[in-house]
Amino acid sequence: MNTHYTRTAKSLHWLMALMIFGLLALGFYMSDLPLSPAKLQYYSWHKWAGVTVFALVWLRLAWRVTHRPPALPDSLSAPMQWAAHAGHFLLYALMIAIPLSGWLMSSAKGFQTIWFGVLPIPDLIGKDKALGDQLAQLHWALNVGLLLLIAGHAAAALWHHVVHKDDTLRRMLPAR
Repeated sequence: MNTHYTRTAKSLHWLMALMIFGLLALGFYMSDLPLSPAKLQYYSWHKWAGVTVFALVWLRLAWRVTHRPPALPDSLSAPMQWAAHAGHFLLYALMIAIPLSGWLMSSAKGFQTIWFGVLPIPDLIGKDKALGDQLAQLHWALNVGLLLLIAGHAAAALWHHVVHKDDTLRRMLPAR
């Protein structure tokens, strides 16, 4: 039985982790800036990276469906296994919901996304300022939830490594 994730799964995990940390940092930084050409450029970069993460999460899900991940340690109780599965489900759900909420928000605010300045992404809904403001609040709340979930995910991995002394953390590290 394989106890480690595939090289592709590990690569997608760490690439997306880096991109998501960058998106979170840029998103929280740019949101309070005064309107300027730099702020508009940051928003473009944020949207480009968000579209990329949205595409990568579907690739990652396809990989996960076709390449079964290693089983959780047998030493975990049933409630802990359920919590681990629920946490992973929520991470994937947020990696889909957050870019969608940003896409909907941009559409409602009347700012079409042009991926890397080349490929126009169609608006999902018509311009509606009030809805755009509500979607902005939703986008922010989902990102705060993602930050908390990532903190729990990292804490659980460290708990496995330091307290439980099992292989959970090592099996996702880039090198064995």
